[in-house]
Amino acid sequence: MNTNYKNLFASFTFKNGITLRNRVVMAPMTTWASNDDYTISDDEVKYYKRRVKGVGLVITGCTHVQPNGIGFTNEFAAYDDRFIPSLRKLADAAKSGGAPVVLQIFHAGNKALPDLTPNGDVVSSSAVETEATGFAPSVMPRELSHDEILEVIHAFGETTRRAIEAGFDGVEIHGAHGFLLQNFFSPFFNRREDQWGGSLENRLRFPLAVIKEMKNVIENHATEPFILGYRISPDEHQEGGLRMKDSYVLIDRLIEAGVDYVHASLADALSSKPVDSQDKKTYLELIVEHVNSRVPVLAAGSMVTPDDVAKGLDKGLNLAVIGHALITEPDWVEKVQSGQESEIQTTIKASKVSELELPEKLWGVIQASGPWFMIEE
Repeated sequence: MNTNYKNLFASFTFKNGITLRNRVVMAPMTTWASNDDYTISDDEVKYYKRRVKGVGLVITGCTHVQPNGIGFTNEFAAYDDRFIPSLRKLADAAKSGGAPVVLQIFHAGNKALPDLTPNGDVVSSSAVETEATGFAPSVMPRELSHDEILEVIHAFGETTRRAIEAGFDGVEIHGAHGFLLQNFFSPFFNRREDQWGGSLENRLRFPLAVIKEMKNVIENHATEPFILGYRISPDEHQEGGLRMKDSYVLIDRLIEAGVDYVHASLADALSSKPVDSQDKKTYLELIVEHVNSRVPVLAAGSMVTPDDVAKGLDKGLNLAVIGHALITEPDWVEKVQSGQESEIQTTIKASKVSELELPEKLWGVIQASGPWFMIEE
């Protein structure tokens, strides 16, 4: 192994005692590959088994906690006990490589897919029109009532219970990418005038209530150490949107609430800077500096090569999250560890797709994704 990459293979132990064999994490990536009844498909099982043998931790793609929280087509569900066998199938596949596995849970909020939500009823913190994305159309969501907010909080707890029963080692709250948790925290999307909006304290109320509910469930149902992580997007591009100063407060409150890690989702972990940046520091440097070793910091974003990951760890990351690299090269970790990094595949050869165990629908998304991946015929 190249000595420049020794830091990738140092073990890491969370405060709850769960130990990882290395610092490389499989990113939570949507596969668009569940069965039509939202259960885990055999293709997804093969996809995970092909990629989990080397990493230190696996974070699954997201699953919705309520029927109206679905954010992607063919996204596996976790909003009812009938999905526990499906979740167990995923947990077993993701754990087959010997690493702990964390289930990412979310509610898509104003980015839910109208065609797949009951009665097309897309909900959010407030009735603020969304921008169209590559995956969701522009919609005017309905503002959640107080009682409905309490139901969503309960749903996050119930999905946490199902994750425990299905054999996962933890859950990650997806509070990033403009989904429901961020809808409430964002001053742009949360225009409420009740206890759930307005002031920063009120905008924090929903995510902190979700954490409290989930921690109670973990305390009452988990018999083994169980990880609770939280994923953030540090700011938003809209005028009047979320900015780093508020995210610093969120991070402080997440730590006070007892999360096991903070996971920053960034466009480029090594170079991206805040929207209102006044200096040369990147998101990563600012977050690591602010957290100041109080909890582990994870980050994802365009870390593709071993050098990228090593630099991220050198900059203070505790764990480096890689996604696209594992899609194009399922044996990425093993090749780095054995000194074969020059053999890592950085493009997808259309003729070799079956060997990569890419679900057909995921392959279709990759082909339509433009600059995301390099594809060779």
